[in-house]
Amino acid sequence: MIDITDAFDSVVDDAFMWITDNASGFFDFVRSILEGMFNGLEVLFVMTPYWAFIAVVFIAGWLFVGKLFAVSAALGLWLCQAMGLWADTMATLTLVLTSTVIALLIGIPAGILVGLTEGLNKVSDLVLDFIQTMPAYIYLLPGIALVGYGPATAMCATSLVAIPPAMRLSAHGIRMTPVQFRELGQAVGMKPAQALFKIRIPFAFPSILAGVNQSLMLGFGMVVIAGIVGSGGLGQTVYEAVRTLQIDKSVNAGIAIVVLSIILDRFSQRLANLRTGGAHG
Repeated sequence: MIDITDAFDSVVDDAFMWITDNASGFFDFVRSILEGMFNGLEVLFVMTPYWAFIAVVFIAGWLFVGKLFAVSAALGLWLCQAMGLWADTMATLTLVLTSTVIALLIGIPAGILVGLTEGLNKVSDLVLDFIQTMPAYIYLLPGIALVGYGPATAMCATSLVAIPPAMRLSAHGIRMTPVQFRELGQAVGMKPAQALFKIRIPFAFPSILAGVNQSLMLGFGMVVIAGIVGSGGLGQTVYEAVRTLQIDKSVNAGIAIVVLSIILDRFSQRLANLRTGGAHG
Protein backbone atom coordinates (compact mmCIF):
# COMPACT_ATOMS: atom_id res chain seq x y z
CA MET A 1 0.00 0.00 0.00
CA ILE A 2 2.86 2.35 0.82
CA ASP A 3 4.46 1.62 -2.56
CA ILE A 4 1.20 2.46 -4.36
CA THR A 5 0.88 5.71 -2.43
CA ASP A 6 4.47 6.69 -3.14
CA ALA A 7 4.01 5.90 -6.81
CA PHE A 8 0.85 8.00 -7.01
CA ASP A 9 2.54 10.93 -5.25
CA SER A 10 5.48 10.65 -7.60
CA VAL A 11 3.20 10.74 -10.65
CA VAL A 12 1.39 13.84 -9.34
CA ASP A 13 4.65 15.64 -8.55
CA ASP A 14 6.16 14.74 -11.93
CA ALA A 15 3.00 15.88 -13.71
CA PHE A 16 3.07 19.29 -12.02
CA MET A 17 6.78 19.66 -12.72
CA TRP A 18 6.20 18.86 -16.40
CA ILE A 19 3.28 21.29 -16.63
CA THR A 20 5.20 24.14 -14.99
CA ASP A 21 8.22 23.48 -17.21
CA ASN A 22 6.35 23.13 -20.51
CA ALA A 23 3.19 25.23 -20.12
CA SER A 24 4.39 28.20 -18.08
CA GLY A 25 3.65 30.57 -20.96
CA PHE A 26 0.04 29.38 -21.15
CA PHE A 27 -0.52 29.79 -17.41
CA ASP A 28 1.12 33.22 -17.47
CA PHE A 29 -1.42 34.14 -20.15
CA VAL A 30 -4.26 32.75 -18.03
CA ARG A 31 -3.00 34.69 -15.03
CA SER A 32 -2.87 37.94 -17.03
CA ILE A 33 -6.44 37.41 -18.31
CA LEU A 34 -7.84 36.66 -14.85
CA GLU A 35 -5.99 39.51 -13.16
CA GLY A 36 -7.05 41.83 -15.98
CA MET A 37 -10.71 40.94 -15.35
CA PHE A 38 -10.28 41.36 -11.62
CA ASN A 39 -8.37 44.64 -11.77
CA GLY A 40 -10.68 46.20 -14.36
CA LEU A 41 -13.86 45.54 -12.39
CA GLU A 42 -12.23 46.43 -9.07
CA VAL A 43 -11.08 49.80 -10.42
CA LEU A 44 -14.62 50.48 -11.61
CA PHE A 45 -16.08 49.72 -8.19
CA VAL A 46 -13.39 51.55 -6.23
CA MET A 47 -13.56 54.65 -8.45
CA THR A 48 -17.32 54.85 -7.89
CA PRO A 49 -17.99 57.05 -4.83
CA TYR A 50 -19.31 54.94 -1.99
CA TRP A 51 -22.41 57.10 -1.62
CA ALA A 52 -23.24 56.64 -5.33
CA PHE A 53 -22.85 52.86 -5.06
CA ILE A 54 -25.06 52.80 -1.96
CA ALA A 55 -27.64 54.96 -3.73
CA VAL A 56 -27.78 52.57 -6.70
CA VAL A 57 -28.24 49.57 -4.38
CA PHE A 58 -30.90 51.46 -2.40
CA ILE A 59 -32.91 52.39 -5.51
CA ALA A 60 -32.61 48.93 -7.07
CA GLY A 61 -33.54 47.31 -3.77
CA TRP A 62 -36.53 49.60 -3.33
CA LEU A 63 -37.83 48.90 -6.86
CA PHE A 64 -37.13 45.18 -7.19
CA VAL A 65 -36.96 43.68 -3.69
CA GLY A 66 -38.69 45.80 -1.07
CA LYS A 67 -38.49 48.92 1.06
CA LEU A 68 -37.18 47.20 4.19
CA PHE A 69 -34.45 45.48 2.21
CA ALA A 70 -33.45 48.72 0.48
CA VAL A 71 -33.02 50.55 3.78
CA SER A 72 -31.22 47.61 5.40
CA ALA A 73 -28.86 47.17 2.45
CA ALA A 74 -28.00 50.87 2.38
CA LEU A 75 -27.32 50.91 6.12
CA GLY A 76 -25.23 47.74 5.84
CA LEU A 77 -23.08 49.17 3.06
CA TRP A 78 -22.70 52.45 4.95
CA LEU A 79 -21.49 50.41 7.93
CA CYS A 80 -18.83 48.81 5.70
CA GLN A 81 -17.65 52.31 4.81
CA ALA A 82 -17.78 53.47 8.43
CA MET A 83 -15.62 50.51 9.51
CA GLY A 84 -12.99 51.52 6.95
CA LEU A 85 -13.55 48.40 4.87
CA TRP A 86 -15.03 49.89 1.70
CA ALA A 87 -12.06 49.08 -0.56
CA ASP A 88 -11.88 45.55 0.82
CA THR A 89 -15.64 45.13 0.36
CA MET A 90 -15.40 46.19 -3.28
CA ALA A 91 -12.44 43.84 -3.83
CA THR A 92 -14.48 40.98 -2.38
CA LEU A 93 -17.47 41.87 -4.54
CA THR A 94 -15.16 41.86 -7.57
CA LEU A 95 -13.71 38.47 -6.66
CA VAL A 96 -17.12 36.87 -6.13
CA LEU A 97 -18.69 38.33 -9.29
CA THR A 98 -15.82 37.50 -11.63
CA SER A 99 -15.43 34.00 -10.21
CA THR A 100 -19.16 33.33 -10.40
CA VAL A 101 -19.35 34.52 -14.00
CA ILE A 102 -16.55 32.12 -14.93
CA ALA A 103 -18.29 29.30 -13.04
CA LEU A 104 -21.60 30.00 -14.79
CA LEU A 105 -20.00 30.15 -18.24
CA ILE A 106 -18.70 26.63 -17.60
CA GLY A 107 -21.40 25.17 -15.36
CA ILE A 108 -24.57 26.15 -17.21
CA PRO A 109 -23.62 24.83 -20.69
CA ALA A 110 -22.14 21.69 -19.10
CA GLY A 111 -25.31 21.21 -17.06
CA ILE A 112 -27.49 21.59 -20.15
CA LEU A 113 -25.38 19.00 -21.94
CA VAL A 114 -25.67 16.60 -19.00
CA GLY A 115 -29.43 17.16 -18.84
CA LEU A 116 -29.75 16.24 -22.51
CA THR A 117 -27.51 13.16 -22.32
CA GLU A 118 -28.66 10.33 -20.08
CA GLY A 119 -25.31 8.58 -20.12
CA LEU A 120 -23.51 11.58 -18.59
CA ASN A 121 -25.65 11.76 -15.44
CA LYS A 122 -23.75 9.25 -13.33
CA VAL A 123 -20.34 10.45 -14.49
CA SER A 124 -21.17 14.08 -13.79
CA ASP A 125 -22.63 13.23 -10.37
CA LEU A 126 -19.43 11.41 -9.46
CA VAL A 127 -17.21 14.31 -10.58
CA LEU A 128 -19.36 16.96 -8.89
CA ASP A 129 -19.57 14.95 -5.67
CA PHE A 130 -15.78 14.73 -5.69
CA ILE A 131 -15.43 18.50 -6.20
CA GLN A 132 -17.94 19.33 -3.47
CA THR A 133 -16.60 16.95 -0.84
CA MET A 134 -12.91 17.79 -1.23
CA PRO A 135 -11.65 20.36 1.33
CA ALA A 136 -11.68 23.77 -0.31
CA TYR A 137 -8.08 24.43 0.72
CA ILE A 138 -6.94 21.69 -1.67
CA TYR A 139 -7.97 23.74 -4.71
CA LEU A 140 -5.61 26.56 -3.76
CA LEU A 141 -2.49 24.40 -4.05
CA PRO A 142 -2.60 23.68 -7.82
CA GLY A 143 -3.46 27.33 -8.40
CA ILE A 144 -0.42 28.48 -6.45
CA ALA A 145 1.78 26.05 -8.39
CA LEU A 146 0.44 27.09 -11.79
CA VAL A 147 -0.48 30.79 -11.58
CA GLY A 148 1.14 31.89 -8.31
CA TYR A 149 -0.21 33.87 -5.37
CA GLY A 150 -2.85 36.53 -5.84
CA PRO A 151 -6.37 37.06 -7.19
CA ALA A 152 -5.89 34.68 -10.14
CA THR A 153 -5.51 31.65 -7.86
CA ALA A 154 -8.43 32.80 -5.73
CA MET A 155 -10.59 33.17 -8.83
CA CYS A 156 -9.66 29.68 -10.09
CA ALA A 157 -10.45 28.04 -6.75
CA THR A 158 -13.66 30.00 -6.21
CA SER A 159 -14.87 29.27 -9.74
CA LEU A 160 -14.24 25.56 -9.31
CA VAL A 161 -16.19 25.47 -6.06
CA ALA A 162 -19.08 27.46 -7.64
CA ILE A 163 -19.46 25.24 -10.72
CA PRO A 164 -21.31 22.22 -9.17
CA PRO A 165 -24.57 23.96 -8.13
CA ALA A 166 -24.88 25.74 -11.46
CA MET A 167 -24.22 22.53 -13.32
CA ARG A 168 -26.51 20.36 -11.18
CA LEU A 169 -29.47 22.72 -11.23
CA SER A 170 -29.11 23.43 -14.96
CA ALA A 171 -29.15 19.69 -15.68
CA HIS A 172 -32.11 19.22 -13.33
CA GLY A 173 -34.09 21.96 -15.07
CA ILE A 174 -33.45 20.46 -18.50
CA ARG A 175 -34.48 16.98 -17.33
CA MET A 176 -37.66 18.32 -15.70
CA THR A 177 -39.13 19.73 -18.93
CA PRO A 178 -42.68 18.27 -19.16
CA VAL A 179 -42.87 15.38 -21.59
CA GLN A 180 -45.96 16.79 -23.29
CA PHE A 181 -44.11 19.94 -24.30
CA ARG A 182 -41.19 17.95 -25.67
CA GLU A 183 -43.64 15.83 -27.67
CA LEU A 184 -45.36 19.01 -28.90
CA GLY A 185 -42.05 20.29 -30.22
CA GLN A 186 -41.52 17.05 -32.10
CA ALA A 187 -45.07 17.14 -33.44
CA VAL A 188 -44.65 20.60 -34.96
CA GLY A 189 -41.37 19.58 -36.55
CA MET A 190 -38.90 21.44 -34.34
CA LYS A 191 -35.26 20.52 -34.75
CA PRO A 192 -33.40 19.52 -31.56
CA ALA A 193 -31.66 22.92 -31.33
CA GLN A 194 -34.97 24.75 -31.76
CA ALA A 195 -36.65 22.61 -29.10
CA LEU A 196 -33.74 23.25 -26.75
CA PHE A 197 -33.87 27.05 -26.99
CA LYS A 198 -37.63 27.47 -27.37
CA ILE A 199 -38.92 24.80 -24.97
CA ARG A 200 -36.38 23.16 -22.69
CA ILE A 201 -34.23 26.11 -21.65
CA PRO A 202 -37.25 28.39 -20.92
CA PHE A 203 -38.69 25.67 -18.67
CA ALA A 204 -35.30 25.14 -17.05
CA PHE A 205 -34.66 28.85 -16.50
CA PRO A 206 -35.99 29.03 -12.90
CA SER A 207 -33.77 26.09 -11.95
CA ILE A 208 -30.81 27.71 -13.73
CA LEU A 209 -31.37 30.94 -11.80
CA ALA A 210 -31.48 28.96 -8.56
CA GLY A 211 -28.08 27.60 -9.55
CA VAL A 212 -26.83 31.16 -10.04
CA ASN A 213 -27.90 32.01 -6.51
CA GLN A 214 -26.23 28.93 -5.04
CA SER A 215 -23.02 29.59 -6.97
CA LEU A 216 -22.88 33.11 -5.56
CA MET A 217 -23.30 31.83 -2.01
CA LEU A 218 -20.62 29.17 -2.42
CA GLY A 219 -18.37 31.85 -3.86
CA PHE A 220 -18.68 33.77 -0.62
CA GLY A 221 -17.84 30.60 1.25
CA MET A 222 -14.44 30.64 -0.48
CA VAL A 223 -13.74 34.30 0.30
CA VAL A 224 -12.08 33.76 3.68
CA ILE A 225 -10.17 30.71 2.48
CA ALA A 226 -8.89 32.53 -0.60
CA GLY A 227 -7.42 35.21 1.64
CA ILE A 228 -4.57 32.79 2.38
CA VAL A 229 -3.21 33.21 -1.16
CA GLY A 230 -3.20 37.01 -1.11
CA SER A 231 -6.51 37.50 -2.88
CA GLY A 232 -7.07 40.86 -1.23
CA GLY A 233 -10.45 41.97 0.04
CA LEU A 234 -12.25 40.87 3.15
CA GLY A 235 -10.90 37.33 3.03
CA GLN A 236 -7.34 38.52 3.37
CA THR A 237 -8.44 40.95 6.09
CA VAL A 238 -9.96 38.07 8.08
CA TYR A 239 -6.90 35.88 7.54
CA GLU A 240 -4.49 38.60 8.69
CA ALA A 241 -6.71 39.42 11.69
CA VAL A 242 -6.80 35.77 12.76
CA ARG A 243 -3.04 35.43 12.26
CA THR A 244 -2.39 38.48 14.48
CA LEU A 245 -5.27 37.77 16.92
CA GLN A 246 -7.11 41.01 16.10
CA ILE A 247 -10.60 39.89 17.08
CA ASP A 248 -12.27 43.24 16.45
CA LYS A 249 -10.86 43.45 12.92
CA SER A 250 -12.00 39.92 12.09
CA VAL A 251 -15.50 40.61 13.41
CA ASN A 252 -15.74 43.80 11.33
CA ALA A 253 -14.68 41.95 8.19
CA GLY A 254 -17.11 39.14 8.98
CA ILE A 255 -19.96 41.65 9.26
CA ALA A 256 -19.03 43.14 5.90
CA ILE A 257 -19.02 39.68 4.30
CA VAL A 258 -22.48 38.98 5.73
CA VAL A 259 -23.83 42.31 4.45
CA LEU A 260 -22.49 41.72 0.96
CA SER A 261 -23.65 38.10 0.77
CA ILE A 262 -27.18 38.95 1.91
CA ILE A 263 -27.46 41.75 -0.66
CA LEU A 264 -26.40 39.51 -3.55
CA ASP A 265 -28.53 36.66 -2.25
CA ARG A 266 -31.69 38.76 -2.15
CA PHE A 267 -31.07 40.30 -5.57
CA SER A 268 -30.42 36.91 -7.20
CA GLN A 269 -33.47 35.42 -5.48
CA ARG A 270 -35.60 38.30 -6.69
CA LEU A 271 -34.35 37.78 -10.23
CA ALA A 272 -35.53 34.17 -10.06
CA ASN A 273 -38.88 35.24 -8.61
CA LEU A 274 -39.41 37.81 -11.35
CA ARG A 275 -38.74 35.16 -13.97
CA THR A 276 -41.27 32.78 -12.41
CA GLY A 277 -43.83 35.48 -11.67
CA GLY A 278 -43.18 35.61 -7.93
CA ALA A 279 -44.84 38.21 -5.76
CA HIS A 280 -43.02 41.43 -4.97
CA GLY A 281 -41.08 41.05 -1.73
